[in-house]
Amino acid sequence: MTENNQNEIAFSSRQYLPFEESVAAIDERIEDLKRQGQTNSLQGQNAQEIRAQQVNLTALLKQIYSNLSPWQTVQVARHPQRPILSDYLNLLFKDVRQMHGDRAFGDDPSIVTALGQIGSQKVMIIGQNKGKGIKEKVVCNFGCPNPEGYRKALAKMKFAEKYNIPIVTLIDTPGAYPGIGAEERGQAQAIAVNLMEMSRLRTPIVCIVIGEGGSGGALGIGIGDRIAMLEHAYYSVISPEGCAAILWHDGAKAPVAAEALKLTAKDLLKLKLVDSIIPEPLGGAHRNIHDTVYNVERYITRTLLQLKRVSLDKLVDDRYEKLRNIGVNCARAMETTPQPKAEKQLEIPERLSIEAQLRQKEMERI
Repeated sequence: MTENNQNEIAFSSRQYLPFEESVAAIDERIEDLKRQGQTNSLQGQNAQEIRAQQVNLTALLKQIYSNLSPWQTVQVARHPQRPILSDYLNLLFKDVRQMHGDRAFGDDPSIVTALGQIGSQKVMIIGQNKGKGIKEKVVCNFGCPNPEGYRKALAKMKFAEKYNIPIVTLIDTPGAYPGIGAEERGQAQAIAVNLMEMSRLRTPIVCIVIGEGGSGGALGIGIGDRIAMLEHAYYSVISPEGCAAILWHDGAKAPVAAEALKLTAKDLLKLKLVDSIIPEPLGGAHRNIHDTVYNVERYITRTLLQLKRVSLDKLVDDRYEKLRNIGVNCARAMETTPQPKAEKQLEIPERLSIEAQLRQKEMERI
């Protein structure tokens, strides 16, 4: 297969988000010019116009991705071609050896636990796996873990603590699996136990949100000494659609809910809920997987070097204090954040207003 044909296949499989229509048009124009010239070289007959279109594409991507709304950020985080856990296992870590089972019920494929190496450092990798292809996605519950997945993760973290191996967690889940079987097997307790145990593990823990950070499903492997997010990932107590359904009984108001939830990396950094933002390539991680993986690798190696210089006693104390101060830090950040103008404030449904709740209580007394 020729290089030109390979690029045609790559272009034909590329997927675009609703706000990327103009990007798709320029990409298509560039591919047409390359096909006309029968070469991908910038020295061919259409080289000058190809270069001009590439300059236009770069400017357009900068304009779009520097002004993403919270809802558009959610769409980017869910992009079907965004790198998932399996990409990081293949490209980021060396000598990966998976570990299976929770020693109680079974092995949950939606959470992967493995020993691996990044640079010269051995690490325990804990990550949520969304799967590629329909069959694998179904097996992995589309990245929604069961209780046995969280128990497996905790067992392997305890193993890492015993042998003084740093832990790296890669978070990418819409939320914990809400099925009846999962609830019967103790979904809430499994997550709660993980929160407690991770807060006092005597080994460095680095957590990175690489895509979706949904609710308790993300928190179950999200307690660490350093918490980072990819630039266009999101981290939220509930999905925008779920929030809109509860508040307005209308999933179409998801963009409004996304704005209110403060779920973007920039918002969470201001609120001191995350420690760092890892930059993504221009146009998002899905346009350049290798550069994304490189940026994540740099962050992990640099952070592990910093954490290894801290004594284990101080590491655990600092981690605990960080958790205890979350509310205080958020309040302080909100005090210094300019409040939105009145016309931009979100309208609270009447049934949730203070007056409505007081009326309801009065009626209950009667």
